[in-house]
Amino acid sequence: MPGGRLTQQERQQISLGLADGLAYAEIARRLDRPTSTVTREVMRNGGPTAYRADLAHRATEQRAHRRRPATPRDTAASRVHGRDAEAVRAYEEAFTTLLMRQGLPKMMSRVLTCLYTADTGSLTAAELTRHLQVSPASISKAITQLESQGLIRRERDERRRERYTVDNDVWYQGMIAAARSNAELAETARQGVALLGPDTPAATRLENIARFVDFVGESLERAAEQARDILYARPEERRSGTAGPREDR
Repeated sequence: MPGGRLTQQERQQISLGLADGLAYAEIARRLDRPTSTVTREVMRNGGPTAYRADLAHRATEQRAHRRRPATPRDTAASRVHGRDAEAVRAYEEAFTTLLMRQGLPKMMSRVLTCLYTADTGSLTAAELTRHLQVSPASISKAITQLESQGLIRRERDERRRERYTVDNDVWYQGMIAAARSNAELAETARQGVALLGPDTPAATRLENIARFVDFVGESLERAAEQARDILYARPEERRSGTAGPREDR
């Protein structure tokens, strides 16, 4: 019978077993693990309805990290402004976990956190690779996915190197993209209304979906436009609440 910590693959199997409605004992039998191991794993990581393999594995890594001495890591954020390197790293870990809970995969979350917490707001692929201590291929894949979702943008610096950037406008563009996605969902739902017949229960359901996401999407777009003024306001304007209309930038 195998011992030691559960692997990420085993956690994925636990997650699949829970989704299939299997009992803890059956999942444990398939893993060749004690039932108590599976039960403890699930209950300490959200329970059977909220268990996520990636978050459970990350939580285990974090507990192990707290038990061992910190290893040196290249991070500009830890070396300037008198910052506590260990506190910065703990904050990065907490921020990454939050992004994962909101649905982003682990590597995308790590890259995004790294960019958010960099004073420059932009880093090269080499800097990300060095900071996160992962392969260039992992960074490349995460960057591609983040860029496709409008969460980051790329630009070239004076040395012609590609830099990956997060700034205020990325948040605005992301919200506008979400609003447009809602509009597409509403349009698709209404196509179903026309196809299924306006007086059928299915069509009524689809029309309700369309009305709901229409309202959410329009509200989101209005809020994004209003919030853009706040994002670009000077600190003293934000504190006094006097931020005016945004000038063309």
